[in-house]
Amino acid sequence: MTIEPPASGRPTDGDGGRPSVPDDVWERFVHDHEEAIRASAPVEPSARARMVTARLRAQDEQAASAARRKGLGRLPGARRRKDVPPAQPPGWRTGPAWQEMNGKADRKRRVRGGIGVLAAVAVVLFALNPGAVLSRLPGGPGKDDGTRPRDAAPLAAETARPTGAPGDVPEEAPTLARPFAGSPAQSYADGAAGIVLPEPRAVGAMSKDQVAAALQRTKDFLVASGLDPATLRGERPAAALALLDPRQEDVSGFATASLARPDREHDPVLLFTRFDPKEAVLVGPTVKTRGRITFKEGKDGGVTVHADYTFVYALRKPARGSKEVTRTIVRRVLDTELLDPERYQVTPDRLTLSSFDMEAGNSACGRYDGYLHPVFPSTRTDGQEPSGPAVDPYDRSRELDTGDGADGGKGSGKASGKDRRAECGTVSRS
Repeated sequence: MTIEPPASGRPTDGDGGRPSVPDDVWERFVHDHEEAIRASAPVEPSARARMVTARLRAQDEQAASAARRKGLGRLPGARRRKDVPPAQPPGWRTGPAWQEMNGKADRKRRVRGGIGVLAAVAVVLFALNPGAVLSRLPGGPGKDDGTRPRDAAPLAAETARPTGAPGDVPEEAPTLARPFAGSPAQSYADGAAGIVLPEPRAVGAMSKDQVAAALQRTKDFLVASGLDPATLRGERPAAALALLDPRQEDVSGFATASLARPDREHDPVLLFTRFDPKEAVLVGPTVKTRGRITFKEGKDGGVTVHADYTFVYALRKPARGSKEVTRTIVRRVLDTELLDPERYQVTPDRLTLSSFDMEAGNSACGRYDGYLHPVFPSTRTDGQEPSGPAVDPYDRSRELDTGDGADGGKGSGKASGKDRRAECGTVSRS
């Protein structure tokens, strides 16, 4: 039997002209062939696409012509220069390519933004605490310089009297690079940063601002008498003297006489830390400090400020090339008062001392020439031989008695002071 397609293209049988293919099969056959034909048929580019293509081709030819004029075209096997990229339409016309380039730009902007934020944070941290920032840099200050133990954090500020002496630290001889190594002072604060003032409040007849002023003047005196470089070099302690009330004649008279003609009864080291520059000089600018300041209501509605501080000085001999280091530890306890000017003859903005006490560890006994005399391991002192008990100069739990100093009469009162160097003993460590 021969099957011939009808005019419509659908095959039929030869007898009755009935379609030999079911209707649903034929429709699927026709539909599938139409999609295949459309998919494989060439698509005529639009007029706009032809214009863009022609323009890009012209730009490529111009770039190639320019390269040939520069001599590249005459070189054997010359190819397109890598720095002459093929022309392309502006990014906003390139669809997915624009999306990719924009994504890269966004990533670059995010990276630059992140770097900018980190830089801003670093600037703020440096402004707030440059020492901490620099100490984290390789080779920066504070790295293994003896001001902090290698395996311990700095101590928190002292707010109450300790219950005992500091614990033992690994024995290590002090050096020029690590002048506080082998002592509890490694964890002490540096200089004035260790003199932390309590939060002021009104007491008695004194306002909060007046109490704050009394606290600040007491700190200023501790700094001027125990940390000022000129004072430590044995010069006249002008900054500390300027804080004392000249109307408190017993204190001002004692300071003047002791600086002019020091002796056993009038020695300026009771008030000021001084070293003879011909005998000892500081190792670097750092003095370690540890202590506390408190206040309470004083007599007649005034305020009394109590300060108890230990200062640790690292020293060397002044001779050129000297590398031997020793330490002198000075503990000072003093009471200052802010008195009502309606009742007492006082000078505004000056300091009234009611009592002062000092103890020096590792200083030659029996010498009253206006200086402390640190003892170096390689030398012997020419002064009095130690005769008292051994004392740990870092033990801040020990009481240092001070006199009450006030005579209760009209005036600023007489201050009492005590020189503990007369109780010449030995130090258990320095």
